Amino acid sequence: MKDLIKRCPNCKEYTLKQLCKKCGVSTISPHPAKFSLQDRYVRYKFLKEKT
Repeated sequence: MKDLIKRCPNCKEYTLKQLCKKCGVSTISPHPAKFSLQDRYVRYKFLKEKT
């Protein structure tokens, strides 16, 4: 069910389509990625290294 709704990154409009009906930009999923403590790559997803 969470893959059905999409959001336009430009105008923040929610839709079920692949393209936004207002600005024509490709929509993205508004849901965050799953979090797991056993994930080996969690540091690449969420943590930012200080440079």
